[in-house]
Amino acid sequence: MTYLLKMPVIAITDKSKGALRLLSDKENYKTFEIADNVGGRYSVLSPVGLVPIALAGVDIAELMKGAKLAANEVLSDKEDNAAVKYAAIRNILLDSGKPVEIMVAYEPGLQYFAEWWKQLYGESEGKGHKGLFPASVQFTTDLHSMGQYIQDGQRIMFETVLSVENSSEELLIPSDDQNFDKLNYLSGKSLHYVNSIAQIATAEAHFDGGVPVLRIEIPELNAYQIGYLIYMFEVACAISGYMLGVNPFDQPGVEAYKKNMFRMLGKE
Repeated sequence: MTYLLKMPVIAITDKSKGALRLLSDKENYKTFEIADNVGGRYSVLSPVGLVPIALAGVDIAELMKGAKLAANEVLSDKEDNAAVKYAAIRNILLDSGKPVEIMVAYEPGLQYFAEWWKQLYGESEGKGHKGLFPASVQFTTDLHSMGQYIQDGQRIMFETVLSVENSSEELLIPSDDQNFDKLNYLSGKSLHYVNSIAQIATAEAHFDGGVPVLRIEIPELNAYQIGYLIYMFEVACAISGYMLGVNPFDQPGVEAYKKNMFRMLGKE
């Protein structure tokens, strides 16, 4: 005997137009609305991001608490404003001949955060032949590939390192009685500690090689801290775009390839 389980459908769609809106109205789906005045790359803290993040099991109340703290700090005129400092430093480095910014994540959990950051800054600033080129690497994985270029390639870049200070879990490296691999000097140390040493050693090597290193300290990798970072980076992106003299909220360039595709595929 076959049992059919009808699961509820949730749609995140426009308030009044679009194919998904029409389908949702027809099928009576539960919907969350996309705000007309929030661009996709800035929409993480709207239903566009919050609904799937909540369904993934993340505490979005904590996420929003972190974002609220960031809003209180970076929208103020305080001298110690993280968004203003970050925007100013990256523009100073651009003016000094460093047109490439590399976002460095050592924690696997930050890999896709860096992917979002690339879109945020690339789509917001890359206009009128202006803007820093945003790239990202996952260390220590990329240290033997991209790390080579960063160390000895063209001196056109700087690094922004997302540095997580404390780990919620400690995985200790065991000792091997026979010590064939000669790695017993690591025994008793945690993987987070070894990773942090790799971070310090790499930053020192790259800085000595002519690559400026900007470090953003994150006390712990949790929803609260990520919420803070999201809001801070969004505000910093807007400030940085205006420093460059571009509109950080439009994206005219991405329409060019779409027009070509529509023409080639025969769309009327």
